[in-house]
Amino acid sequence: MLTQIINGKIFTPQGWMDEGSVLIRDNKILEVTNCDLALIGAHQIDAKGMYIVPGYICTHAHGGGGHDFTECTEEAFRTAIRAHQRHGATSIFPTISSSPATEIRRAAAICEKLMEEKDSPVLGLHVEGPYLNPKRAGEQFPGKLKNPDKEEYTALVEETHCIKRWDASPELPGALEFARYLKSKGILAAVSHTEAEYEGIKAAFEAGFTHTAHFYNAMPGFHKCREYKYEGTVESVYLTDGMTIELIADGIHLPSTILRLAYKLKGVEHTCLVTDALAYAAAEGVEINDSNIVIEDGVCKTADHSSLAGSIATMDVLVRTMVKAGVPLIDAVRMVSETPARIMGVADRKGALQKDMDADVLILDRDLNVRAVWAMGHLVEETNTLF
Repeated sequence: MLTQIINGKIFTPQGWMDEGSVLIRDNKILEVTNCDLALIGAHQIDAKGMYIVPGYICTHAHGGGGHDFTECTEEAFRTAIRAHQRHGATSIFPTISSSPATEIRRAAAICEKLMEEKDSPVLGLHVEGPYLNPKRAGEQFPGKLKNPDKEEYTALVEETHCIKRWDASPELPGALEFARYLKSKGILAAVSHTEAEYEGIKAAFEAGFTHTAHFYNAMPGFHKCREYKYEGTVESVYLTDGMTIELIADGIHLPSTILRLAYKLKGVEHTCLVTDALAYAAAEGVEINDSNIVIEDGVCKTADHSSLAGSIATMDVLVRTMVKAGVPLIDAVRMVSETPARIMGVADRKGALQKDMDADVLILDRDLNVRAVWAMGHLVEETNTLF
């Protein structure tokens, strides 16, 4: 079937197109044209002057819709993925946090099953930990953290084909060898939950750690030790040309000033936005079953209010937050589409509205709310509020 989306402000790799249409046939974009005349035989969609943008790419989310990917069930995966899809995430890399190898294998088996389905939104598995510095992650994953285990990670990578990203603390023994191995397999290695300073980040980047997870969170910035001052992970990453970053742009984990600073210093080409969402994202009516967590002000907090416990954001929230922080909409959209596609190695088919790309298309109203979603050319029905 041929679908023609007209009468919208279209985001293209060359910038905004004020008039024109997006043509979709099956699961591909047939053409993006400046002509919006009705085509014979096409199912025409009137965007009513709204924004037409590429589908968002969710590279770091632990769950949603009341389910966590660490549940390692098909129901949990499908429910969480669908919850994020309704908010614009047409592609997703489910994230499984620090878990034993048996659970990673179970998650990988489900992920691979979903990836094999026709027009699947699942592009691969993101593993965060368990090779994390306990000084920066211990309370989150009690008893689950360890140093990189070569026999373990090589077996997991060799036995599966869905792991596309793996996060670790580069200062741990064996972490640089781990990064070199991942790089040799085409898997993105990301710095996470770390205390590494400049020399450590420099060595990590050279070994293959080219990305930094939830930048600013779970890592030190500029600090003082007795009478001397030291750069932290944050400044070290800024100084490392070529290293990409991700921001939890929910408006809570980082203030607008820091969001603007990261955008200004790293640039849109090296910055993507992530939810780092927990199961409670897009989970209206779902009760919290953890007495140690409360949800307030649009974020998960520890019950004693001593710290944040996680995000409940969806991808549309990230775009709205960046725009409110003063970032141009065109760049906010790039940071959830074009940039993550390039970081994750799928820019040949994802992240842009242009001929022969996958038909992942969103319509946003002027308040940047998602009004319609096409994922691989299929309309996600529960998102449609237009027609």
